[in-house]
Amino acid sequence: MQRSRIAVAGASGLIGSELVRSLKADGHEVVRLVRRTPAAKDEAEWDPQRQWVDSAALAGCDAVVNLAGAGVGDHRWTEGYKREIRDSRVLGTSALAEAVAALDTPPRVFLGGSAIGYYGDTGRQAVDENAPPGHGFLPDVCVEWEESSAPAAEAGIRTAHARTGLVVAKNGGAWGRLFPIFKAGLGGRMGDGNQYWSFISLHDEVAALRHILDTETLSGPVNLTAPEPLTNREVTAAMSRVLKRPALFPVPATALKVALGEFSGDVLGSQRVLPRQLLDSGFTFAFPEIDDAIGAALGD
Repeated sequence: MQRSRIAVAGASGLIGSELVRSLKADGHEVVRLVRRTPAAKDEAEWDPQRQWVDSAALAGCDAVVNLAGAGVGDHRWTEGYKREIRDSRVLGTSALAEAVAALDTPPRVFLGGSAIGYYGDTGRQAVDENAPPGHGFLPDVCVEWEESSAPAAEAGIRTAHARTGLVVAKNGGAWGRLFPIFKAGLGGRMGDGNQYWSFISLHDEVAALRHILDTETLSGPVNLTAPEPLTNREVTAAMSRVLKRPALFPVPATALKVALGEFSGDVLGSQRVLPRQLLDSGFTFAFPEIDDAIGAALGD
């Protein structure tokens, strides 16, 4: 992509902060959307709950990226927190999509976040972007999340949904919690360990987002996962191998259910998701294997 002006919501999160760093390193101008009074020249205000955006800050943008959303594993899933998970995604995406659709000169691309939670529990069946949504809270949220970008697509803006898998990173997300446990020699499989985990290195996640921005043929859902998902048992073995620590402490399914409540169903669920759109569009993974993805995270 030639030097561009790109607005990013969720710029302070694990993925958003790395995307901003990557874009700036290549000379792009980044507008960071923040939910407070702007304190820097590259910041602009928005309020996803009120569905308000400083539209003037979006003027002249070539792309708008929305990665904002409350963490699904940050709290127990009370009814209140489930509303926050849903609203932080759906209301924010709707506000941004409507704002860009109303611009005199809209951006070339609107890239919204999504997740492989869209597919629900797929068991041992491998699925790609053509698979239907699953059943349950997270699939329902993902469907609404993606549908809320409709105003951008209806305005003729190329619109894509980045269905992200489990990001291998040491400072956030699921792996951010796993690393300290495994480094202490207290790691182990979760449940029976036969559930599939569709992972992606943080490096490849950011590269894939940029690939979507740059590739005019990509629109609609795009799975951001490594080419070969592994079982939790295989991931556990890889963590033990790379960190050179034993993994002798499996976590029983019953204990996860007590500790995590309803969210345990997604931890124990199986998602074998393939990145068909990325591969067909020529994307090359830097860290397709789990050992390399773990090693890359430790080197961040």
